[in-house]
Amino acid sequence: MTDLRLILISIILFFSAGAAVAVTAGDKAPEFSRVDMLDGQRHNLADYAGKVVYVDFWASWCGPCRQSLPSLEALYKELGERGFAVLAINVDAYSQDASSFLKAYPVTYPVLRDPDNSLPAAFGVKGMPTAFLLDKKGLVHRVHEGFRPGDAERLRKEVLALLAEES
Repeated sequence: MTDLRLILISIILFFSAGAAVAVTAGDKAPEFSRVDMLDGQRHNLADYAGKVVYVDFWASWCGPCRQSLPSLEALYKELGERGFAVLAINVDAYSQDASSFLKAYPVTYPVLRDPDNSLPAAFGVKGMPTAFLLDKKGLVHRVHEGFRPGDAERLRKEVLALLAEES
């Protein structure tokens, strides 16, 4: 199978995820377990109970991801010790595409591979980037689609408010 065919199949599978029921504010986030492509450790969403978690779906071909990943890295470095976690879910068909992207835009938070795109389907993701801000109880506080100027500061304020809440 040619590279182009694999890419086209991945795109078709990704966008067919829109047929799934979308996770919305107030919903419990779907449980998942994936391996970190940076250090090989397995991460389960359940392990992050009691933390504010930003589940970020991204791909190397996503233009806005060039701004969102560095912004998330800065926020993670600032607030990680206070209970903020980022779980980046990469949906590239080829791991080398994600690896090349991460060389240009390095991060220290977990980057989990999902090459079969089962997680975008479970969450109802329709485009890149799409993120789910979870409160300490694992409930979706907000679904964030795209990434625009000013989003990083708004996200910071939301995360600080969620961190201040009692669990």
